[in-house]
Order: sequence, then structure tokens, then C-alpha cells
Amino acid sequence: MKLTLAEPTYLKDSINIISELVNEARFKVSKDAMELVAMDPANVAMVIFKLLSSCFTEYDVKEETQIAINLGNLKQILRRVSSNDMLSLELTKDNKLSIQLRGNTTRTFNLPIIELEEKEQKIPDLKFPIAVTMPSSTLTGAIEDADIVAESVTLEVEQGKFNIHASGDLSQAKIEISASDSIKIEANEKVKSKYSIEYLKKMIGGSKLSENVEIRFNNDYPLRLDFKTIDKISLSFILAPRVENE
Repeated sequence: MKLTLAEPTYLKDSINIISELVNEARFKVSKDAMELVAMDPANVAMVIFKLLSSCFTEYDVKEETQIAINLGNLKQILRRVSSNDMLSLELTKDNKLSIQLRGNTTRTFNLPIIELEEKEQKIPDLKFPIAVTMPSSTLTGAIEDADIVAESVTLEVEQGKFNIHASGDLSQAKIEISASDSIKIEANEKVKSKYSIEYLKKMIGGSKLSENVEIRFNNDYPLRLDFKTIDKISLSFILAPRVENE
């Protein structure tokens, strides 16, 4: 297996975001893509990552390979990537992941492959009655606004409107987003659910990878966020709802 990226930013930014939620993870490298599906340690959030083979300048994968590594260690190495570097990933004979950065100099790092006991994660089959597509920056701004007053946020969609509410002990925030040329709201019914702002703040980092985000949820039901760049990358998150105790 040998993979080379001329635009390592896609991998670098993705690992920065994913490592906020997951410490160790298993990558599956197939003929079509480098993929990861992982749960955070609290089993509240799932990350679904896919870097397509078309994103690589060299993609030599003879058979499907699984590589489990510490994402914190990988993030530290990827921090050393310059904008003009070529990045290569290769499995060594002594079962390490070799990461080579080639620019003005050639730098090679070796990361140990780790054993992960957990089973392969399955992506849940979720059904959503609504979908909102908007600029990623709009969602980022709304979550940052809500973060000022509370630890959780209520998302609500009805015909042509997407509202975000947050309430603290004394303060409230409400962000109203209407359908427009850049904001598509598909909804046949009114839905409402509450989620953790702490997790959402980590997930909106996906805005670095895609100009738009697709938001889907249901009443007291998991939320799914999808950040995609066609023919290159997709980074998705599933977040469990915060259900209030009666």
C-alpha cells in the first residue's frame, strides 16, 4: 500500500477535527477510498470519514488494508505539513505506518500500528423527515451564538424555517434561518430536538472541508451532519439527542 497526496490539507484538517472526538481509530483502505467509522469514548457521537482515491495523486492498494493508529500521534505529525509538501503513506515491513513529507526537505515519520479490541462500527440506518442544506459558515455562526448562553441547543424545522434556540439560567438566544437561494429547507412536518453544544462545536470544524453542510434530524432523534467536497472527501457526524428528564 502506498498513497500520495498533493493536497495534504484534506487529511490534515480531517484528522484535526476527528481527533477532538476519537483517540484511536481503525482506517480501512480499499480500492476506492480511505475510510474511518468510529464512536467517541462516551458513545454519544459517531464519525464517518471518507477520503476518495480520486483525491490522491498516487493510490496503490493491492488489497483492502486495515490500519489502527493513535490519532493524537498522527495529528502531531500532520501539524508539520507545509502547504507545498507532498504527503505519502506507506505500510512498512515491520508493521508501522510510514508518513513521508516531501518539500524542500524529505522528512519521514513512523507510527506504530496498534491493536483495537472494539468491533467494526456499523453506521445506523436513520430515517429523517427533514433536510437543511446551508453554507457551513452559517451553521458555525449559529452554534457560536448559542454557545454564549447555554450548553445545549434546540434545533427546530418547520415549513421554510430553521430555528436554533439556546437557553441558560438567565439568558436566551434564538437564531432564525429562512430558506433562500443558498439555504434549502426540505420539510413536510415540524420537527424539534435538543443536542449538546460541546459536541457540535467540535463537529462544525467540518466547515474547513466543505462550503456547505447538510443537516438532518427528527423529534428527539439523532442528528446527522454531512460535509462533502465532490470527488474528494466526505466527513459526517451522528450525534445522539439530549432528552430532558421529566
